[in-house]
Amino acid sequence: MSAARAYHCPVELTMDVIGRRWTAVILAHLKEGVHRYGELRRRMPDVSEKMLTQRLRELERARLISRTVHDGVPAPVSYRLTDEGVSLAPVLQALYDWGTTHATRHAIPLDPIS
Repeated sequence: MSAARAYHCPVELTMDVIGRRWTAVILAHLKEGVHRYGELRRRMPDVSEKMLTQRLRELERARLISRTVHDGVPAPVSYRLTDEGVSLAPVLQALYDWGTTHATRHAIPLDPIS
C-alpha cells in the first residue's frame, strides 16, 4: 500500500490493504484472539513459512496487527489485532458468512482446522 497513491473507490483501498493472498485469512484467525506463529502455521497448512512471514510483516507495517516477542529460547512470538485490525471484524465476519453460505449452497466441503 502506498500513501502517495490515488484511490478512486474505497473498495480499491480496502483490497490494497487486505486483498493479497492469505492476508484476510490471517486476520480472520487473529480475530479469534492472540495466536503464536506456530498456531497460525497449523491453522494454515497450505501457506509456506516464507509467505506467512511476509504477510505478517505487511500486516504489521499496515498497523493491523502487533507482534510480541516473549522470553524464551527460541523466543516465542505472538500476534494480535490492533484496534485498527479489530475495526475490520465486521468485514471479516461478512467474508466468513458469505463463504459458509456459498459452500453450503454449492456443496463445497469445508474442513476447518482448529
